[in-house]
Amino acid sequence: MPDPGIAALPTLAKEFLDRWNLRLDGPPMRGAVALVLPVLQADTSPAVLKVQPVDEETRDEPVALRVWGGRHAVELLNAAPDSGVMLLERLDPARSLATVPDGTAALERLSELLAHLSTVPAPAGLRPLADIAQAMLDQVPSYSRSLAAPSERRLLATCAAAMRELLDEPGDRLLHWDLHYDNVLAPLPSSRVAGRSPWLAIDPKPLAGDPGFELLPALRNRWDDVTATADVSRAVRHRFHLMTEVVGLDRERAAGWTLGRVLQNCLWDIEDGAVALDPEQTAIAQALLDS
Repeated sequence: MPDPGIAALPTLAKEFLDRWNLRLDGPPMRGAVALVLPVLQADTSPAVLKVQPVDEETRDEPVALRVWGGRHAVELLNAAPDSGVMLLERLDPARSLATVPDGTAALERLSELLAHLSTVPAPAGLRPLADIAQAMLDQVPSYSRSLAAPSERRLLATCAAAMRELLDEPGDRLLHWDLHYDNVLAPLPSSRVAGRSPWLAIDPKPLAGDPGFELLPALRNRWDDVTATADVSRAVRHRFHLMTEVVGLDRERAAGWTLGRVLQNCLWDIEDGAVALDPEQTAIAQALLDS
């Protein structure tokens, strides 16, 4: 059955089109959980109305966007946080980092953006990475029993052990948590201003924690480029070293948090019924463990 929160989005969108004096300016776009409507404001300037169910992942998106202030992330123009409705500046949906032909250049741009975003301290009240990490560790003993292969159960335990060593210092930066190429868009030509990033983050799922927890989505982007090389582990480590160098992260800590992110994805898969680990996840984990 459809999520009742998702089913209510069109009605909610209509309410805020009227409340904020907006006019539709194109066909709607749907993400995994959000409805996004191109609109014109009362002064005819373009924007988008984003409507999504409020949950623990989405509730602090307006908070993060306000803190970042539009310099390295999409600008927040208005919000009704309790309703999950935001009015955002319109970016260019045809120009994401996924469209940059050179994979290394795209990764450099994303890493530069991450470096800027993660310099900002997380505001009070944001969900802490430490709590999420501890919850994962509590799940490992029971979830690992679902895996058919002993070697995969051992890998899960190794990822858990690496993250457990970092829990005393979980970090206090404002994290995006889902920074991959399709979540980085270019501004419209009319909104480009000096000093502003030429690439802007969208769709954060904010956390307070260590920036090392941010690397995995980009490590997995363009996976075909990795598998096309003669050495998958070497290609993964090249990406990891580039990101940690640009962002300015301690590589040992970043590796531990990335293994924790692998653990998180594996636990989600197991929760959905998987009895084997995703090959991309195991390849990334093994590359970091072998380095």
